[in-house]
Amino acid sequence: MPATTVVVSGAAGQVGYSLLPQLCGGHVLGANTRINLRLLDIPQSLEVMEGVKMELLDCAYDLVDDITLTTDAEVAFKGANIAILLGGFPRKAGMERKDLIAKNTAIFKVQGEAIEKVADRDIKVLVVPTRPTPTASIPTKNFSALMRLDHERMRSLLTVKINEACGANTVTSTQVQNCIIWGNHSATQVPDASYVTIKKDGEAKPLSAYYNDEDWLHGSLMKDVQQRGAAIIKARKLSSALSVASAIKGHMQAWLYGATEVVSMGILSNGNKHGVPENLIFSFPMRCHGDGQVTIDETMTISPAIEKLIKTTTDELVSEKADAASILGMTL
Repeated sequence: MPATTVVVSGAAGQVGYSLLPQLCGGHVLGANTRINLRLLDIPQSLEVMEGVKMELLDCAYDLVDDITLTTDAEVAFKGANIAILLGGFPRKAGMERKDLIAKNTAIFKVQGEAIEKVADRDIKVLVVPTRPTPTASIPTKNFSALMRLDHERMRSLLTVKINEACGANTVTSTQVQNCIIWGNHSATQVPDASYVTIKKDGEAKPLSAYYNDEDWLHGSLMKDVQQRGAAIIKARKLSSALSVASAIKGHMQAWLYGATEVVSMGILSNGNKHGVPENLIFSFPMRCHGDGQVTIDETMTISPAIEKLIKTTTDELVSEKADAASILGMTL
């Protein structure tokens, strides 16, 4: 089987530094997937990329056939099979989200044009720091946005709370399943515990069998997930990196190879039955069937309280889409 050509943009940054060992070690695409790795970043970061390449070579990863460094998007994406787009402007303390969108929109316009022009037509594109804009000739199902970080934050907080309430080591994080994040990767996102189950010893029980404080589930839990990124920036003076890399791993594994539980992914909203307007990149509860095939889980009933919050995050996404279109000179 030929090697898979994988592009990582923004490769000189923190997230890239955390992700690349997992990618090259077979933990993202599988232990039998050989990789031709292309690292893309801005010219000012070329020397840093050289250092990253030296370290990757020093690790002597058996699955990596080649490592190419480039500052040219068309060189990076030519014939590429998978693209993990980290290359955005990092969010800093106090930065308005609209300013971040303005900076990232320009960056991803260039990368999107290169993908449209030279990438493999079946390329899978994961966009991490902002919402993707699918291109004309590549199927929209091949684009997704990272919401797994928020999903895992919610899972982790639930695990801690259950163990506090029921005793240490009552559950592990992998036993807490079917968390849902609706909407935007922002403070308006909607963490929804309505369908969370705890799967132990082959049996799945509802969350209420272990913890049922509705005030916490609809109050502190939501707030803590929504504000986790800002809390990390305040503490580290840098945005999340290790946890983002881990979330990318989980997202790609589910997308490419399937998952038994519901996962949260940002996808194009077209055709959804949850009342979200068309042509938005929106986080839904997804069923992942393997080989890149995913479907929105339409079986879930949304409570009036959650529906109201979904309306708020939807309105924000509509506004952000208009801002991005204005920057690009597009008409919606």
